[in-house]
Amino acid sequence: MRRGFPIVLSAASGTGKTTISRLLLEADDELRLSVSYTTRKPRGEERDAVEYHFVDDATFQAMLDRGAFIEHAIVHGARYGSSKEWTAERFKEGHDVLFDIDVQGGRQIKGIFPEAVLIFLLPPSMTELERRLRDRKDTPDDIIQRRLKAAPTEIAAGLDGYDYLVENARLEQALGDLAAIVRSHRIRMQDRS
Repeated sequence: MRRGFPIVLSAASGTGKTTISRLLLEADDELRLSVSYTTRKPRGEERDAVEYHFVDDATFQAMLDRGAFIEHAIVHGARYGSSKEWTAERFKEGHDVLFDIDVQGGRQIKGIFPEAVLIFLLPPSMTELERRLRDRKDTPDDIIQRRLKAAPTEIAAGLDGYDYLVENARLEQALGDLAAIVRSHRIRMQDRS
């Protein structure tokens, strides 16, 4: 059985990363989603242990202190981290693990796993990014403004250090591009074994 590898998908908030991740997971039986731990509060109908593991700051710090995270970062004022143990178990089972995380975490993953593939999802424009953020009815205006202000820095980091860039102008095209990247990387990884 082959050993799995990490696939990191990062983007500025509002680019469509969560939607694309969900669709990619539905289409690929060999892929598993790493559900991050976070100190932020649930939004809308988010459920614990489904979209995120929602924990308080003391719990997160205790996990960090005992080395439970494979990567961790502070994003928009909240702490996020991915489980080291859960990831190792999926790799041993031969599954690839999709990390829906920011560029800080993506770089940490690449530092630990050089075979990781880093994919940055780009919005078609800043105007479209703002429209998508405003379409989220549960996000206050001050948070939208903060995310729009952070977007150019996040995009610059993705342009600088990621293996692939995929524009999410049309969902079907972006999903097809991501699926092709994952298939291609699997073939490259099989050639090395």
